Amino acid sequence: MMTNTARIKQGLHPRNAHNLGYDFDLLTSHLPELTPFVINNPAQQKTINFTDSLAVKTLNRALLHAHYGITFWDIPAGYLCPPIPGRVDYIHYLADLLAEDNHNIIPTGKQITALDIGTGANLVYPLTGQHCYGWQFTGTDIDPISIKVAKQLILFNQLKIKLKLQKNQQHIFDGVVSDKDLFTFSMCNPPFHNSLEQAQQGTERKWKNLGKTPSNELNFGGQNAELWCEGGELAFISTMIEESKHVADQIIWFTSLVSKKEHLEALRKLLNKQGVKETKIIDMAQGQKVSRILAWSYFGAAERAEIFEQLA
Repeated sequence: MMTNTARIKQGLHPRNAHNLGYDFDLLTSHLPELTPFVINNPAQQKTINFTDSLAVKTLNRALLHAHYGITFWDIPAGYLCPPIPGRVDYIHYLADLLAEDNHNIIPTGKQITALDIGTGANLVYPLTGQHCYGWQFTGTDIDPISIKVAKQLILFNQLKIKLKLQKNQQHIFDGVVSDKDLFTFSMCNPPFHNSLEQAQQGTERKWKNLGKTPSNELNFGGQNAELWCEGGELAFISTMIEESKHVADQIIWFTSLVSKKEHLEALRKLLNKQGVKETKIIDMAQGQKVSRILAWSYFGAAERAEIFEQLA
């Protein structure tokens, strides 16, 4: 029997709109341009060819339109086209984190201010987070083209999202966070690989997992700065932790995705040296893949609760 819903990886957050999979009838009704890319898999479930970068981008356009009210979304060729369900999971787990400081009630509205480090041309975290919870986002990036494209997305969709270009690629918070800023949280999906060669090897593994001949083409795209940096994920998050001390009073919760579990011990030791008052590790399971959010705060629990009382 044919089904109109293609299953995606299980284990998504309970509030994730994509827990039941992709409803291609719904998606194509919102974006008819997706229709030519829809195929049947061996189980006669509707899906797309995930090795086709244009199909993946069109799927993202449909998901953002149908579920998040984004009427226009596009990115330049070769830029990161992130899988929406996994990205939205980060948003929902952050909402739970904030609820812990707010009598277990998820705080919503523009009084909750978010800083998205490396927002990219895709702007996915601000677009989805603002729709789900009404939070006010500021996105930063080191790539001027990403900032330019993101500005166009904001303009076309008539949204209020702030953007800042990080002019110094060696810094993360320094230069974009001032002593007048107060963000409820920061978030980041850091570059995973430590070299271009390692990024290319990762791409080959993805193609093999999709049952295809390895190719240099990235089905989900990605510029160099989006995929790798010197020292990889560990070095990037370590710099983030060290700089977080400089803006300890400007951000209530610092957070970052951590892909490799073996990095956690070194990051915890560094956080202890920085004198943070609380550290949390939040697991995010998506099928066979398990990633995690590392969160830290220089405010104690009572201080955070008082801040949220003032925001109410």
